[in-house]
Amino acid sequence: MLCLMPALLPAGAAAVRVDARIPGGNIVVDSIDGDTIRVHQDLRDTRGDWFYWAFRARGAAGRTLRVEFTKSNVIGVRGPAVSTDRGRNWRWLGAGAVQGKTFEYHVPPGLAEVRFSMTIPYFESNLQAFLKRHRGNAAIEAGVLAHSRKGRVIEKLRVGCLDGRAGQRVLLTARHHACESLASYALEGILETFLSPTEEGRWFRENVELIAIPFMDKDGVEDGDQGKNRSPHDHNRDYAGESIWASVRALRQLVPAWSQGRLRFALDMHCPYIRGKGNQEIQFIGDTDQQIWNRVREFSGILEKVRSGPLPYHSANNLPYGTGWNTAADYNGMKSNSTWTAEQPGILIGTTIEIPYADVEGNPVTAESARALGMDLGRALCIYLQHAR
Repeated sequence: MLCLMPALLPAGAAAVRVDARIPGGNIVVDSIDGDTIRVHQDLRDTRGDWFYWAFRARGAAGRTLRVEFTKSNVIGVRGPAVSTDRGRNWRWLGAGAVQGKTFEYHVPPGLAEVRFSMTIPYFESNLQAFLKRHRGNAAIEAGVLAHSRKGRVIEKLRVGCLDGRAGQRVLLTARHHACESLASYALEGILETFLSPTEEGRWFRENVELIAIPFMDKDGVEDGDQGKNRSPHDHNRDYAGESIWASVRALRQLVPAWSQGRLRFALDMHCPYIRGKGNQEIQFIGDTDQQIWNRVREFSGILEKVRSGPLPYHSANNLPYGTGWNTAADYNGMKSNSTWTAEQPGILIGTTIEIPYADVEGNPVTAESARALGMDLGRALCIYLQHAR
């Protein structure tokens, strides 16, 4: 639904135009009254409420826009993300621009379009830019896992030792919930570690083959869906019985044949809620297998020691199974990716990480800081796998 309703405007002033016709666009416009825009997020096939939105405003150069959300409060702790270059770069507007469910933004003079989002986005175009930077590198290979319901390619990346002789294998997945975009930048950081000219990179390329699936819900990412709690169930509750999503079906077929009992580490990368206790801390999420959780704790200790990026990590913030929201009641008989990977032959660690959208203990989460976290994860993984038994 798109509703453009200009009201009283100064003489000669054009109406502000608002729409979601951008990559990842998601908004329902309730009204436009001069420079005041009233909107809410499009929940589409989402069960219950969720918070993702993204839109563009045009015809507002030199004006101060007031954006009011008419339903739930969907503004994060650092305000909205803003792009003035058609989505190439984003920054947090800041909490100072926010009051309750409303934010204000002065559009620079001469700017034809400004984009707003509840998160810093990551789309196929970002992945293609990453691959372009590494074009010609023999240690990375881009392929196809499957095709989505709308015919989009669901990418599969192979990274590291690609001659089939790697003694250890690693699986990374992201965007089981389409809106959880900061996890994608952290995934890039792990891949950068594998491809880097460092000691860790050289060791990975000699000993480890990694497969990464950057977009498990590719349609949701590009179309701007919430992804979380999608009806009848989302991608991260599709690992029991017959999978309904093509990416999950393909992954469940691929991994046993590819790993041949050599899959040692599997990490499913997520973002949590946008505010509140536990949602501004990096957390590993425990499952029912206590042996695997003990290894996660060991890996967490390594990460805590080697971290050099700007985002703090404390293993005490991890969420063991049976605490907080992490209980069997949330699964309702369905199975998550990390539960499934924990069942694979030879696995040492199959787990989930939650990377906050905007803030970690007072430090901003950006494309750069999330990538740095990924590189920290890569260094910790190198140490762990070198000593794993």
